[in-house]
Amino acid sequence: MNAEHEQRLAEAFVTLADTLVDDFDTLDFLGTLAEQAAELLSVSAAGVVLSDQRGGMATTAASSEQARVLELVAVQTDDGPCRDCLRTGTKVTSSDSSAETDRWPRFAAAAEQHGCRAAAAMPMRLRDQVIGALTLLNAEAQGVDDTSTRLGQALADVATISILQQRAVDRTEILSEQLQATLNHNVALAQARGVLAERGGISLAEAHVLLRRYAREHDQRLSELAYGVAAGDIHATALLDPVAQPSRQRAEAARPAAHRDIRPG
Repeated sequence: MNAEHEQRLAEAFVTLADTLVDDFDTLDFLGTLAEQAAELLSVSAAGVVLSDQRGGMATTAASSEQARVLELVAVQTDDGPCRDCLRTGTKVTSSDSSAETDRWPRFAAAAEQHGCRAAAAMPMRLRDQVIGALTLLNAEAQGVDDTSTRLGQALADVATISILQQRAVDRTEILSEQLQATLNHNVALAQARGVLAERGGISLAEAHVLLRRYAREHDQRLSELAYGVAAGDIHATALLDPVAQPSRQRAEAARPAAHRDIRPG
């Protein structure tokens, strides 16, 4: 780890700790967590799932479309390392997911299909309360190294504390209201991504980048923008026009490295 990487890692911790602001957006915050983890921890991609407080889980952020698909498979089939991590509150790893057909039959098949060979899930926890999991994914069957998993756990811990301390709201109230609201926002975000993808003839990953970039450039909450696009209050052309000529090439150029596809090594 060189000095530049250490500096960037330190900046990531500061970013994840700086949540005491009036316009704190949990959905965007978790997207930053996934992107920073993928970029700084020597892994191909990262994803975040949250507990829905009813014993289930929901995907809320991912650094790439492949990671988003794998997290969605885990949620829909109740299968995979993030599911085990949420239930046990401990780190869950696999150096070769294709060999995990007995433990995670559906996740293992999806992981192999999408070019993911290794995974490590770290709990997002405060004391005995587990609110979610951060999953690191690798394209090569060599596992996620110890340094990356330790730093991943540290990022997950800071993110958890930041969410729960935001505005110093009672922990129970945050878990029952703020986190549930985040899950509801994520539904609107998925709908907005679909609208942009269909109207602009672009991929879901490109649509996600456009939504986040537009929200930041216009000083708007990502969740509010998603609701507006999904409901038709904000027309898709407002986001698509800047990349219309040609849309796919310019959207691709705008994508940060953490959003690129997982590709086998």
